[in-house]
Amino acid sequence: MARRVIEIGLLFSQSGVYAPISQAGRAGALRGIDAVNTDPALDITLQPVERDPQGNVDHYGPLCTEILRETGARHVIGTTTSWSRKEVIPALDRAGGALWYPCPYEGYEASDRVVYTHACPNQHLIPLFDWVLPRHGARASLVSSNYIWGWEMSRIAHDLIAEAGGTVLSERYLPLGDTDVDRLVAEIAAARPQFVLNSLVGPSSYAFMAGMAALAARDRAFAPERCPILSCNLTECELQAMGAAAEGVISAGPHFAGYTGPAAWSGQPPGGFASSMEGAAFRAVRALARLLAHRPGAEHLELSALLASDAAAGIDRSTHHMTQPGLVAQLRGGRFQVISATADIAPDPYLARSHLRREGASRLRVVRP
Repeated sequence: MARRVIEIGLLFSQSGVYAPISQAGRAGALRGIDAVNTDPALDITLQPVERDPQGNVDHYGPLCTEILRETGARHVIGTTTSWSRKEVIPALDRAGGALWYPCPYEGYEASDRVVYTHACPNQHLIPLFDWVLPRHGARASLVSSNYIWGWEMSRIAHDLIAEAGGTVLSERYLPLGDTDVDRLVAEIAAARPQFVLNSLVGPSSYAFMAGMAALAARDRAFAPERCPILSCNLTECELQAMGAAAEGVISAGPHFAGYTGPAAWSGQPPGGFASSMEGAAFRAVRALARLLAHRPGAEHLELSALLASDAAAGIDRSTHHMTQPGLVAQLRGGRFQVISATADIAPDPYLARSHLRREGASRLRVVRP
């Protein structure tokens, strides 16, 4: 069977604040490309076209434009933060391309140019809070990086905590990359919450986890079993950077390495995925390949037309988000152990069908890039 060669863009930073996350996404995309290219049932060969923004948000838009204007690629796998994702959407609009975004994000977006292959809040934050609130209470501290992800995660957390009759005792934001966490830890020590939601990114999160581990060593009220630290963006790809300080953290996402229960992702390659960041990028490539295979010229279709195919199973056609498992896991002995699992959570990026139904809850708002 003759195979069509289709160029595909990869836009992952190999350096910068969030390099371990981005490197995991790149590894998953390349692994997916290899799986497609060695699959005898497919009639396509994917040829990667890579660009490295080097962690500089100002580079994402121009490099995305370069991929779409100077190569044959119409689809791009990548970007790692919501800030960088929003930077490339205008480039996608101008050049008629599509982005496959493989990282957890804060919801409240549904772009005609983007497929979201990781989890949104009803698939990560709500399952996490459904687990923690009955067990630990609803008095919380929030710490976040000072950009889109942190702002929106804290906003949704405020609503969920209020819905449960709880209160936010302290709330702080750090610039991306800032590791001066002493004031955050001191405020949490004074507030004495029942749990902490950590929406920090990269080195900020690593420093915070180290600070909280030191606090727990001084004051057992902050031991993981009494005041857990929660996250919706911490995965295995960052554990080496954090070391023992991450022990006991509780994280939510669609995949954890080694989990094979009934809510596990189907179609995993031999050995599974080292993290959900790797897995979501792999699944993005495989989903795109299913849509392009045996359909000459399909790579030039508008994304909405491409997703109208029966091969788009699992991708919501109105929002371009994927159905995902909702797993909650705790880091024990250096490995995430799943403690709660919900299969096949349909995407609800605007939380239109989820929590926040009580009288007086925040009115949902559409945020367009």
